[in-house]
Amino acid sequence: MRIHNQFEVPAAAADAFAILTDVPRIAPCLPGAELTEVVGEGVYKGRISVRLGPVALAFSGTVRFEELDASGLRARVKAQGADVKGRGGASAETTFRVEQAGTTSRVSVETDLTLSGAVAQYGRGTAMVSELANQIVGQFAACLRERIAAQHPAAPAAVAPLSVAPLLWRSLWTLFKGALARLLGRQP
Repeated sequence: MRIHNQFEVPAAAADAFAILTDVPRIAPCLPGAELTEVVGEGVYKGRISVRLGPVALAFSGTVRFEELDASGLRARVKAQGADVKGRGGASAETTFRVEQAGTTSRVSVETDLTLSGAVAQYGRGTAMVSELANQIVGQFAACLRERIAAQHPAAPAAVAPLSVAPLLWRSLWTLFKGALARLLGRQP
């Protein structure tokens, strides 16, 4: 599944790129994430917790910079993780670019996400997973903007699972309305 996101941060493009590639500094901004180990240059281990309605998922895995182009302000990151309860896994290849946008910088993010095992069944609705990704990126961007504006290095944040119950209900309601419209012979 391909997911596209964009956000802006209040920093020059080169500064924004340096911040985005400083994983220990930005990890606390990712909802539900915890950096557990710096393995080596550009390689990190961590955990992330998300909640899909009543199902709490916790992944443990590795993030690795596959490509880091400071002059082009572009990076490619691979992440792989497994649910700690053995219900499946997730892998993602994410490419991000930073470009100057007036007095701010625009960050464009493209992610190719693959879910496997029972976890794939929980996230079967592409729209639901995409909306969850948008919510996570939105919260990440808001935290990052606050930290950049305050000119403070990232402080450790409490790890809390991301609740997507409202998202799940909205997705189910949309599916229900579409099915009802088809039953009544109307276009959804």
